Amino acid sequence: MKAIIPVAGAGTNLRPITYTQPKPLIPVAGKPIIGYILDQLVDAGVEEYVFILGYLGEKIKAFLEDHYPKIKKNYVYQGDRQGLGQAIYLCKDLLKDEEELLIQLGDTILDIDIKVFQHSRFNTLAVRKVLDPREFGVVELDDHGLVTRLIEKPQIPKSNLAIVGLYLIKEWPKLLSCLETNIQTGRKTRGAFHLTDGLMCMLENQSRFEVMEVKNWFDCGKKEILLSTNATMLARRDQTPLAKQYEDSIFIPPVSIGYNCQIKHSIIGPNVSIGENSQISNSILKDAIIGNFTSLEDVVLQHSIIGNDAVIKGRFQSFNIGDNTEIDMV
Repeated sequence: MKAIIPVAGAGTNLRPITYTQPKPLIPVAGKPIIGYILDQLVDAGVEEYVFILGYLGEKIKAFLEDHYPKIKKNYVYQGDRQGLGQAIYLCKDLLKDEEELLIQLGDTILDIDIKVFQHSRFNTLAVRKVLDPREFGVVELDDHGLVTRLIEKPQIPKSNLAIVGLYLIKEWPKLLSCLETNIQTGRKTRGAFHLTDGLMCMLENQSRFEVMEVKNWFDCGKKEILLSTNATMLARRDQTPLAKQYEDSIFIPPVSIGYNCQIKHSIIGPNVSIGENSQISNSILKDAIIGNFTSLEDVVLQHSIIGNDAVIKGRFQSFNIGDNTEIDMV
């Protein structure tokens, strides 16, 4: 089976990190987001991939060529980003002979059995119950568990089942026809050609859809969720003793330390990922993601994301403070 992985988005909710780093390459527990997605798909036997590139696409392509040289890869470019539906339609020439395939968003980590998912009877959508469905594509089901309606970001939701970014399409030519019709007729929702509208068109033309609920869904589009995902993925790893001894430093698991890091006189953890070739001294880090080639000195960081090649230097201070004193260190 083949898979389409859209990675063209700009990741605006994670700026300023995403000004220079595409969201799929942001590290979570020592591995880029897209690495979790590809490892899961490769293990499930997916043989060929089409990546939809856009914003900072050359960085993603370079990563894929370097770290996944053995998988079959094709690339399309979404220059004028007009929605996920338009992005998927750009794959029509590369996949014109296919009947069924997978689509998985390149910034979402899922706990789901891909092997079971790809052998579903009908077109299938991965879903998860959410508290506020108004921010997602939502599905409504009949009494037999089949989809009766798909709506993109409904103002008054009739269901709390959100589409989480993994799709099994068993009627690929019909989806292409629906996307083409929507684009030609200008059928947009909130100014974009959404994949949800293409799937709804299929439903209106007698296609059948069912759903499979994921165990966990890590939509890494916001800082809080990204840090929470980092903590979860770190907790799942075997916390073996660090191979290298670091000078006068304490590590509170779970942590992930990249290759060739220099750490001294610091307290690291819990829930900290540090990229390769970084230097940390006289610092305290907790609940943080630190990029590659980053230098931190005399700082206390918590609930923070620091990009690659960053330099942060703080300062230590000494106080002798009397009663009823307030100090604002802003």
